[in-house]
Amino acid sequence: MHKPTIQDVARLAGVGVGTVSRVLNNHTAVRDSTRQTVLSAIRELEYVPNPHARRIAGGKSYTISILLPVITTEFYVRLLDGLESAFQEARYDVAIFPLLDRSRLERYLGSHTLAYQADGLVMATYNLTQMFSENRLRDQQPMVLVDAYAEGVDCARMDNHLGGRIAGQFVAGQPGHSYAVWVETELDQIFTSRVFEERSAGFHAAMAEAGRTVSGEFISSFDAHAARTVAVRVLDAAQFPATVFASADLLAGALLDEAQARGLAVGRELKVLGFDDQPWAAARGLSTLHQPVEAMAYEAATLLLSRLSGHRGPPRVRTFEPRLVLRSSTGEA
Repeated sequence: MHKPTIQDVARLAGVGVGTVSRVLNNHTAVRDSTRQTVLSAIRELEYVPNPHARRIAGGKSYTISILLPVITTEFYVRLLDGLESAFQEARYDVAIFPLLDRSRLERYLGSHTLAYQADGLVMATYNLTQMFSENRLRDQQPMVLVDAYAEGVDCARMDNHLGGRIAGQFVAGQPGHSYAVWVETELDQIFTSRVFEERSAGFHAAMAEAGRTVSGEFISSFDAHAARTVAVRVLDAAQFPATVFASADLLAGALLDEAQARGLAVGRELKVLGFDDQPWAAARGLSTLHQPVEAMAYEAATLLLSRLSGHRGPPRVRTFEPRLVLRSSTGEA
């Protein structure tokens, strides 16, 4: 059986091979009506592009490198889902580089590493302001930051300061004592993020404006065992009624587990507010700040794809806002 070729698609659609190629590459210089005609021909013929030939013909790798701290947390799984969704629609493959520590980040700054052989680069979460100011990041390929911000580069970011303010305003309105649990961040300011720093600043600003003080603050590393250990410390020290703002749902979930083990009435004597709205949060009745993680990631990918399609404008910043979702952990029905 004859395997359909790009020439077959071009003949059926009544266009040139170059036009079909531009449609396959998601190029902007194609009229929408023509694009739809070509896509219809592709579907009718069940044409599957040859990715190897596509790379050779275009002189491009059709690969995007994604550098991120880890890949095992729910947040980064959701972030990758959003990024991969957009890149796959544009027929780009992704190469994922979990850096884990500063030494790997430094290694990937080299201009000849595998990460820099891709057509574009996504960097997630890192506080890269210093690196940009020192011109330590190579600029031979388009780049976008996601869940981070730096001047001079396209960014898709969450307004974590606003999220912290919303949390602070809610906690300030609750009776009794107030507590907060923060995620431990790196002492090395290059290999870190400002996410939790911004959440903390917003939270404390809102509490201060309301004339409320925080009865106690705790710090946990970002893993389940540490979160449960800190949850024990929080509830040992708490005076009830109490409201606890946990700056990540992982920490909030540990508080719910420990409260259940102690027989505490969650939503009455203990109220727990998280941040993320992970997929399991609704089932557990966790009140939290919802982050549109997948939408933020998709927008970051869209910014990068536009650069790959020829956009030469100034750096763009897309900001996403968390929203408060109230459930039974704070007394909502």
